[in-house]
Amino acid sequence: MDIFANTGVFLYPLAACSFIAVFIIAERLIALRNSQIIPRAAVDAFISGQEDQIQANHKSVVGRIVGFYREHNPDPEALKAFARLEVSRMERGMFLLEVVIGAAPLLGLLGTVTGLTQVFGGFSVETGLPEPEAFITGIALALNTTIIGLAIAIPALAAHSYLLRRVESLAARISVGVECLVKDKSAVSKTSPATPAS
Repeated sequence: MDIFANTGVFLYPLAACSFIAVFIIAERLIALRNSQIIPRAAVDAFISGQEDQIQANHKSVVGRIVGFYREHNPDPEALKAFARLEVSRMERGMFLLEVVIGAAPLLGLLGTVTGLTQVFGGFSVETGLPEPEAFITGIALALNTTIIGLAIAIPALAAHSYLLRRVESLAARISVGVECLVKDKSAVSKTSPATPAS
């Protein structure tokens, strides 16, 4: 049985939802790799207290945070705000997955209602029985759109939950790194000699 048959115009928005979900999931899985967020070398440097060995570059989130720290010498609040900005960028496109999770089942439900309308609208006045062609087409539309909508929404929901947990885990690691930079800054300010009064 061809599940995509007799889905009518609902096939196009459902296909768009499927494409958006696959694209966002693949893009976020690539973007949220450890090497793109907080490389293993950076983790080891934070643990050993050797933050000066972390390379400041634009290849990773931690590299950008360290670069901001070294170039601008910000106060702790400004550094934490910049880190929050980088974490928010890690969630880029996630709202589209939420839209797909909500829209795909609703499109399936709309297809179900439309199909049932065709079924009940195809009853013959003379016999009181449905016309076979309208009955088959309506039932196929109702069932197929529901199946496709749920088949899109369920994997998108699972991927969305996984990606959110991934972002939270990486954000926690970044937060630890930022705290190390803040402590390093306070330690340097305490050990630096006071400026003599003129």
